[in-house]
Amino acid sequence: MGIMNKIRNKLTMGKGRLKQDAGRATDDPYLAAEGQGDRVAGAGRQVGEQAKDAGKNIRDAFG
Repeated sequence: MGIMNKIRNKLTMGKGRLKQDAGRATDDPYLAAEGQGDRVAGAGRQVGEQAKDAGKNIRDAFG
């Protein structure tokens, strides 16, 4: 399930980038802010996945 979460996070970040760019192009600060929020949320989840993977690697190395 980890790979699916990583893909979902990358898609969320990409969707956020598109929203942010569209908001900037149309001078819609609300859409740009929503896009930035999506990017940050996806990036935060991605960091969580990476930390989980690092914990698993450490456990495997010593276990």
